[in-house]
Amino acid sequence: MTRLRSDRLVTGGLIILVGLLLLLSTTDYASTENLWDFLPAVFVALGAWALVRSRFRNLTGPVMVIAVAATFQAKNLGYVTDQQIGDWWPLFVVLFGVLYLVGRSRRTRGVSVSDRDAGDVSIISLFSGTQRRVTGSGFRGGNVVAMFGGAELDLRDADVSNPPATVECLVAFGGAEVQVPEDWTVDLDVLSLFGGSEDKRPPSGGDGDVDLVVTGLALFGGVSVER
Repeated sequence: MTRLRSDRLVTGGLIILVGLLLLLSTTDYASTENLWDFLPAVFVALGAWALVRSRFRNLTGPVMVIAVAATFQAKNLGYVTDQQIGDWWPLFVVLFGVLYLVGRSRRTRGVSVSDRDAGDVSIISLFSGTQRRVTGSGFRGGNVVAMFGGAELDLRDADVSNPPATVECLVAFGGAEVQVPEDWTVDLDVLSLFGGSEDKRPPSGGDGDVDLVVTGLALFGGVSVER
């Protein structure tokens, strides 16, 4: 719940900041033209904060936010042109692929080749809804991508071979739901920008080892953990 409140404070603070800048501009109380040029730097700082807060477990979402925001900040400062961004934007796709592979490599490190795919799950939902159920032992983690759609990952009949398992969610204008057993301890560490992340299970009061880490990015969407 502490991290949920923290995410809401960050999102709410960002909205308030934008609103104040708009108010200063519309009332002519102060010139805000130069301040708008540095707005991408705020998102760079948010991405860096998310990396440090997660102890660099959450890579894909924060790094992508930093890369995109830093590019537009460089454009506002005159170091990059619109033409250059138009020519080189596929590098963002390449970066996303590299981060995806890095995340998978982390989960499969130390696992034999024959068992490498047994406990790794990947869900991609684009403009649709996707459901996936994982059963049995040996679950290590996976990736959930939901854009303009919904994704549901059911882990209620799964066992983690070497806790904690890690599920990385990338949600944009959609939602991702991760269902877990009642006795699991979940560390929810999602960077939320104009979205939210929440563990909807009743508080258990347990302080045991973490079974599952849910990381990623929620952009105009939500990530929830349910039973």
